[in-house]
Amino acid sequence: FYHYGVAFYVLIFIFLEGIRISSQLADISLKPATLFIFSFIFLIFSGALLLMLPAMTKNQDISFLDALFTATSASCVTGLIVVDTATFFTQKGQIIILFLIQIGGIGIITFATFFASILSSGMGLKQQSIMQDFLSSDSLFSTKKLLTRVILITALIEITGAVLIFLSWHKELVFNNLSQKIFFSVFHSISAFCNAGMSLFSDGLFTSSLSTGDIFRSTGTIDINVQKMYSLHFIVAVLIILGGLGFSVIEESYSAIRIRITQKYWIRLRTSTRLVLYSSALLLLIGIVAFIVMELYVMQDRNIIQIFITALFQSATTRTAGFNTIDFSILNTPIVIVCIFLMFIGAAPGSTGGGIKGTTFYLILLSSIADIQGRKRIEVNKRTIPNDLIHRAYSIFMFATTYNLIAIFLLSLTEADNPDFTILQIAFEQISAFSTAGLSLGITSDVSSMGKMVLIISMYIGRVGTITLALALSSSVKSHAVKYPEEQVMVG
Repeated sequence: FYHYGVAFYVLIFIFLEGIRISSQLADISLKPATLFIFSFIFLIFSGALLLMLPAMTKNQDISFLDALFTATSASCVTGLIVVDTATFFTQKGQIIILFLIQIGGIGIITFATFFASILSSGMGLKQQSIMQDFLSSDSLFSTKKLLTRVILITALIEITGAVLIFLSWHKELVFNNLSQKIFFSVFHSISAFCNAGMSLFSDGLFTSSLSTGDIFRSTGTIDINVQKMYSLHFIVAVLIILGGLGFSVIEESYSAIRIRITQKYWIRLRTSTRLVLYSSALLLLIGIVAFIVMELYVMQDRNIIQIFITALFQSATTRTAGFNTIDFSILNTPIVIVCIFLMFIGAAPGSTGGGIKGTTFYLILLSSIADIQGRKRIEVNKRTIPNDLIHRAYSIFMFATTYNLIAIFLLSLTEADNPDFTILQIAFEQISAFSTAGLSLGITSDVSSMGKMVLIISMYIGRVGTITLALALSSSVKSHAVKYPEEQVMVG
């Protein structure tokens, strides 16, 4: 009791000191985007140092590079692993990873600002500006309310998900004790909602046998097949989809449904919310149809409902989640290309997912169609989309495409000594890291040290966002009223 008491006191002391320091963000002469990217650097390196403590691993040390990779993957909610989370780390190490996932999914500044606003005088303008960018809020005024709702929505969804996962475990999967069963339920709920994709099973949700080892106890000689727990898969898929929608979209959609039930009329959703719902539904449908059509032979042992749940799960997980219930290493080339496409696009703005974002892709698609049709404006639901947003969408697409091409080229150099790696595997691994998807064709643990560094940088850039990084590194541009004559340039 003495040791636990001292440890608890130290944790509370560090937590309160961290809140006190975070409340002074407004005094730091840095741009909000710069503070945002540095917060993730701080979180990643702190997590890496904690994971290197002897109590975090089981009878073996972890190198700094592997600890840094694991901490980056958890903080950037990616899910790529170089060591087995289930067997390499102790429960203390797994708890550290869980905290990194939770704080990284919502954002360290979100947590710090929320508690600072409670324990101190409130949020300053700079803190509100950071939250506005991170949460994709419309105004500084709405940011204060949205911040509290983000914490409440996250807690409600994750607790509900943990309860449902707890009830969905197969009855023949016998945990060592009740606390282990609760921990597994909470871990997978947070990992799913934050789109992290990390699991406490060695093969993730594709695990087919748990009858051996000292982690679980099985009844008799029956192997527990996690890849056949379809109710668990459906719950995890729903959590992934909710986490990929974004906090503001969840809150507004919930308000609309509540008003429809209580007051019998629909409220008008914002255009941004409609775009998120449209793009998410479109990409989810594309993934479901692609997996059913192209990979039906993999699911021949399932009935219609099980095939749909499997296709739904893979379509949702390629949108930056990282879980899998089928072996991605045996997939055909066409479906792998579809997965790369879905991973690159990713989830919604202000969500726990990565990628260039579904609304970015949707706006580029609408802009291209408008150019072909000769229309000067892009209109959605009787609303005109500003040209600045179109330019921003194209900038994000260009930055992401250029960076990924460069990273794939670098990986082809660093992994040149490994003849087993194909260019498709390298491209898949890189897009997965950049989009914080966490899916792999089975080469992550065999990547060289330099290749791991490239993937670490990709996971970091993919989480903080290309535009945020560009704004943090850019200098202020002096505008002037001079306008030079226009001149036509051949394109296309």
